[in-house]
Amino acid sequence: MRIALFCTNFYPTPPRRSEKMIYAPLWLTHYLAEGLVKKGHKVFLFGSSDTKTSATLISENIPSIRRNKKWLSAYSKSDKTWKEIMKTNYEFSLLVKMYEMAKEDKFDIIQLHSRINALHIAPFVQKPICFTYHNPFNYPVETSSSKLIFKFLQNNISTNVHFISLSNAQRKPLPDLNYAATVYNGTDIKRFSFNDKRGNYLAFAGRILPQKGIHIAIRVAEKTGKKLKIAGEIPRDHLDYWNTKVKPHLSKKITYEGMLDQDQMVKFYQKAEALIHPTLLEESFGLVLTEAMACGTPAIAFNRGAIPEVIKNNKTGYVVKNQAEMIKAVKKIDEIKKEDCRKWVEKNFTIEKMIDNYEKVYHKILKKKKQ
Repeated sequence: MRIALFCTNFYPTPPRRSEKMIYAPLWLTHYLAEGLVKKGHKVFLFGSSDTKTSATLISENIPSIRRNKKWLSAYSKSDKTWKEIMKTNYEFSLLVKMYEMAKEDKFDIIQLHSRINALHIAPFVQKPICFTYHNPFNYPVETSSSKLIFKFLQNNISTNVHFISLSNAQRKPLPDLNYAATVYNGTDIKRFSFNDKRGNYLAFAGRILPQKGIHIAIRVAEKTGKKLKIAGEIPRDHLDYWNTKVKPHLSKKITYEGMLDQDQMVKFYQKAEALIHPTLLEESFGLVLTEAMACGTPAIAFNRGAIPEVIKNNKTGYVVKNQAEMIKAVKKIDEIKKEDCRKWVEKNFTIEKMIDNYEKVYHKILKKKKQ
């Protein structure tokens, strides 16, 4: 097959260690490109010129934003609205090229791990397009704006767009989209290696947002007397939450570790007693959970969205309803065998399994198109 992949050109694919950023779609795009190339497919990866890939790179000689001094200067000085406008235009420079090549029959199928706006020009090509959305469809929860946009697109995009859900739960807000399959995200189990020793602190990993429940994680740590280490990005538009709900609780026992790169995250998971995830979002997947379990670290999370699909309750951790149940789960975390956590990920959530499943979807769509 000839396959086109796009996530963004705003950052390199995969992200550089210096970026210190949480952007799972970029990593998954990278792994998918590398895996499909190894399987013998002709892969066109549309990304920044400083991307490193075994696929055929299409960049139009545009580097990632941090290596584009003129754009970076303007971007840094812009307000939030103009930053979004600049990012959209930056990405569309490549999206237009991708759709032009599709019209010229340069590839058989397109895979998007991008933002929603990439779908607006989908009707201009006849090639099958697979779209994987990496947020819940009702995100952000305050407005459910994503859900409204997808509902609008549902009536305006052509039937050549096939949605790939990250979990069965992700489909619930919009059950009538043209779904081709559910493909779970993959975890690099070679990088996220197994550690058989019990850790000595609770871990929280993710963006520091109210919806991620860090304030609940803090209360769980305080109620159980456990140490808590927090790793993740503090978004600028959530500084008030950080300053009022998180920062005042930092101490010798509750610490903020900052933004960690992938290698640092492996050690962070391995040395933890458990990963706690008191999310208030209807999670579409939960990659931090599979990363932790791959390292042998049990996960405890609220029963929201895809969580019951990712954690095997009472086997690789606990799926709980609220803070009180999370506290009880922390107290009995020693009942979970670390080996079971690793085996669960090996069976269900590896990079190789993800690549195989995407490949199967592409074959199914192309076979159906020929009929």
